[in-house]
Amino acid sequence: MKSLLKVALILFLLFASTFLLLNITGVLTADQIEFWLTNAKDLPPIYIGLFVASLLFLDLFIAVPTLTIAIAAGYFLGHIYGFIAVFIGFSLAGVVGYCLSRLYGNKVLNFLIKDEDKRMEATTLFKKHGVVTILLSRAMPILPEVSACLAGMMHLPFKRFITAWILSSAPYALIATYAGSISTFDDPKPAIFAAIGLSVFLWTCWYLYRRAHRYSVN
Repeated sequence: MKSLLKVALILFLLFASTFLLLNITGVLTADQIEFWLTNAKDLPPIYIGLFVASLLFLDLFIAVPTLTIAIAAGYFLGHIYGFIAVFIGFSLAGVVGYCLSRLYGNKVLNFLIKDEDKRMEATTLFKKHGVVTILLSRAMPILPEVSACLAGMMHLPFKRFITAWILSSAPYALIATYAGSISTFDDPKPAIFAAIGLSVFLWTCWYLYRRAHRYSVN
């Protein structure tokens, strides 16, 4: 388990460093995203949708506030169009992350874990628990992208990956965009409650799963 956690932690820190760098430099913040969407609200919905999907796809390379973007998409595009844009962005980030890691992940894995037995152990462990990891990955930022990269790196079958990814992303996108669609600047409570509720629910699921299925530590 230590080897798998090592790889996951390194990936997490790499994504987190981009988020911190962008916020420190002020290049891409939640306020800026809201400002851009506000100024683009008179454009045809297709352009706003493409912007939202592009931002969420970009999350694969530089961490962005995905929940904020999803809620904002619901506010500016409405529930249906916001959901479509968010789901496309989530799907692109997940599939591309999986495919890139599937193609080039072996080199990274061999570099991070020198011992072949430990690499096999990490791969076996992720294949055992990877689907649940993906399903609950939206409990916190960055974890979805990390889980997608781990799935490709550990050669989790694509069918299992994409099924778990859709089951994780679609309800999350539906709830976030709906909350955004019924929120206003004067009454942001639906968005706030959605953000809190999603986090509490997913973290509760994590806790229950960890209690029921303890990872074996070697």
